[in-house]
Amino acid sequence: MLRKILIANRGEIAVRIIRACAEMGIRSVAIYADADRYSLHVKKADEAYSLGPDPVVGYLNSHRIVNLALQTGCDAIHPGYGFLSENAEFAAACERRGVTFIGPTAEVIRRMGDKTEARKAMIAAGVPVTPGSEGNLGDLDEALQVAKRIGYPVMLKATSGGGGRGIRRCDSAADLRRHYDRVISEATKAFGRADVFLEKCIVNPRHIELQVLADNHGNCIHLYERDCSIQRRNQKLIEIAPSPQLDEAQRQYLGGLSVIAAKAVDYTSAGTVEFLQDENGRFYFMEMNTRVQVEHTVSEAITGVDIVEEQIRVAAGLPLRFQQHEIQRRGFAIQFRINAEDPKNNFLPSFGRISRYYAPGGPGVRTDTAIYTGYTVPPYYDSMIAKLIVWALTWEDAVSRGERALEDMVVHGIRTTKPYYLEILRHPEFRAGRFTTSFVNDHPELTEYTDKRRKEEFAAALAVAIAAHAGL
Repeated sequence: MLRKILIANRGEIAVRIIRACAEMGIRSVAIYADADRYSLHVKKADEAYSLGPDPVVGYLNSHRIVNLALQTGCDAIHPGYGFLSENAEFAAACERRGVTFIGPTAEVIRRMGDKTEARKAMIAAGVPVTPGSEGNLGDLDEALQVAKRIGYPVMLKATSGGGGRGIRRCDSAADLRRHYDRVISEATKAFGRADVFLEKCIVNPRHIELQVLADNHGNCIHLYERDCSIQRRNQKLIEIAPSPQLDEAQRQYLGGLSVIAAKAVDYTSAGTVEFLQDENGRFYFMEMNTRVQVEHTVSEAITGVDIVEEQIRVAAGLPLRFQQHEIQRRGFAIQFRINAEDPKNNFLPSFGRISRYYAPGGPGVRTDTAIYTGYTVPPYYDSMIAKLIVWALTWEDAVSRGERALEDMVVHGIRTTKPYYLEILRHPEFRAGRFTTSFVNDHPELTEYTDKRRKEEFAAALAVAIAAHAGL
């Protein structure tokens, strides 16, 4: 087993990994920029080392991070998600220096990070993919020819894209001409590559993904699916496991496809195979994420498998502790990404000092976060400050428990997306388990709260202020 792990990340995912290390008897090392000096992951780790004043550059300096791991006696690095987690060069640097990278091999990261290569691998394995260009587009003329062949609307995508960036929907040739250079520019700035490709746009799809785990002994299993259809501008907001919109036959079909996909590229560690389901019920491979996902928590909730712990065990050369027939699905779990944004003001980022924070509890409630009362949310990173996860035996009970837990959660000093999620939970389509990726766009009224809701929020805030002033 590994003895000491450096966590090459920050915030809640760093705290999550540190907790797994503590339960496994492994020492943890945190890294931090000055903006994160008082973050919870710094306080929780066994050791912590500064990256200097720049809020971002240190977390992206792969050579410095590997050197720090060696200097502090670490035998492994866990990249979390974001930053260097899907950087093949980082994984290769770890391998060259004799540090275990907790994730798949550099070659697999490189191959699956290139969306055109990933499409080719899936086609060869018999996994259905959306119609599109055979490889990267040579120029605008080729894009126009492909779009004419497969029919509009189409999606123009950066080959190395991710996180909702470098993507444009084109409903006509005029749209494609207008967006082509823009997507290339975004791809170059965000990912360092100008390569783009074209896919048929699946209108009003469901976004369904499968959690997989694979080891170096030939074992590969799935932990069932997650429904990530509730999203805004290609960014996930609410994640659900399993999907309330699939039947058992579809569930088994997708589970089998995800294992085929992982085995086709010799995948190891935790990963996610993502699909789109069209209005006729057909599924198409979209991409594979070669890291732990933000939403891994809901898969843990319905299966009881600690995904981060399994990642660490696989990296240490140990086999998976479970075979597929031993994975039992139980109940429903919902995760809410609590973002520091104002949903009443076009989701404007809201950063600053948290004057009061209370994490909800009770049966079936989990909160993953790195914030606390008095913590100042810095403006340099992703706006997610916490993940609220609820579990219950039935879909209806999970929705009700989510509503209760969101009501219980208190975050004062900044605006958050909590009230927006309450409005979603109260919508009849969501409660009935019927929604697609267009749900947010189709219901702009959910950010327009009633006068009654505003008065209730004001009264609650006033009560908190009075209690604080009275020293209660």
